[in-house]
Amino acid sequence: MKKCSASHHHALAELNITPLLDLAFVLLVIFIITTTPVTIDREIDLPTAAKRQKDPKQRVQFISVEQDGTKYLNSTKVDLALLQDMIVKARDKEPDLNIVIRGSGHAKYKEIVAVMDVLQQSLVGKINLATEPLPDGPAK
Repeated sequence: MKKCSASHHHALAELNITPLLDLAFVLLVIFIITTTPVTIDREIDLPTAAKRQKDPKQRVQFISVEQDGTKYLNSTKVDLALLQDMIVKARDKEPDLNIVIRGSGHAKYKEIVAVMDVLQQSLVGKINLATEPLPDGPAK
């Protein structure tokens, strides 16, 4: 019968704490680096800032295109020429004009493209297309 050496049993009985010490030192360094030092060593009379009113939120203009090609700017029925005139006037009042195109899912693509062409000719920079999520999630 083979007997185990005494040195083999002796190595199993000892606990190697070197990795634990390494981990403790790494955590200590991380806490030292991330802790912000307290810098209030003297009382200073700091000036107060004036209260400033918030800038008003930009108003979004909605262009709706129905299935039959009827177009609306907000709630006003428009054709392409009137739409361009109204958009240019709105852009003159608000240079950072934001437009959202709400096209019916059954509208012809050329109607949406015609509206986008008018917006491009009117030099509108912010154009978004409104969509709704599918009721069952994304299509597979």
